[in-house]
Amino acid sequence: MDMVSMGLLAAMGALATVAGASEDLESDVGSQSNPNSQVQLAAQVGHTHRIYNKAISGEPPSNALYAALAAVTASVLMSGYGMNAFFAIAIGSVMAAIFNGIFSVTAYMGRNTSQARFNQYVYLDVLRTHTTAIMAHAYITAFCVVTISYIMTAPWLPIQHPFPFPLVAMIWGLAIGAIGSSTGDVHYGGEREFQNYIFGAGLNAANSGDIVTRAEAGLRSSIDNVWFCARFGGPVTGMAFGLTVFLDNWRTTIFDPATQGWYAVLTGIVIVILFIVYNRILEIRARKRYGPYPEYKGDIEA
Repeated sequence: MDMVSMGLLAAMGALATVAGASEDLESDVGSQSNPNSQVQLAAQVGHTHRIYNKAISGEPPSNALYAALAAVTASVLMSGYGMNAFFAIAIGSVMAAIFNGIFSVTAYMGRNTSQARFNQYVYLDVLRTHTTAIMAHAYITAFCVVTISYIMTAPWLPIQHPFPFPLVAMIWGLAIGAIGSSTGDVHYGGEREFQNYIFGAGLNAANSGDIVTRAEAGLRSSIDNVWFCARFGGPVTGMAFGLTVFLDNWRTTIFDPATQGWYAVLTGIVIVILFIVYNRILEIRARKRYGPYPEYKGDIEA
């Protein structure tokens, strides 16, 4: 393990942290993943709103698409036209952001016009201000993920990743979407959209769509939501993805995959076990300290 390898590993961890935070905030602006279903139902249960709703699919497949698209574009520019890697990745990320913007606009227009019978409007100011914010976050995410993938497959490395550059980017796109959906949404769907319910108590199916549509001042929009999520949900998602990338590459940096591959595998297993034990201890401490929710103490019949 030399200083260059450690420097690249640190850079990948930092890029992953930024990518995780921007991915979560991008989904918060557009109400993608779990909160999306609640936004869709809101108008039908009497809560018309100004919240952007752009979900085309879950976060993992959509981010895999954007990352693979950016990586394919960058790969073509580098191999076919001899372009510098930095500019090729930057142009590829622009393409990913443009596609994200197109899908977002069509999804928002389609969903809201289909709910016209429930008095849900299409707000052009929301479309104009939110779409640019979505595309900006999508650009940052694609740039960081594709840069990480390029470092892993760079031709000047002594040992290269066996998978091609676009495939590695697609895999990391799936990973960042899954982490953003599982980590960041808790602090959006559960805490921000349902502030009128106890956080963490779960949501009864009968209350689906009963989202908060009033902001601290005036009507709430997705910009209000992302302002809230940028304080905790985004940074936590960034830390989760940053640790995933850093630890996964750290074990193959200290152990040579060609001669010490099994040591890297065993190290990965030990890391997973340590995290399982830590999460279990944290869960037990939280239950002892805060206890069950009032409606489950037996004083209210189920």
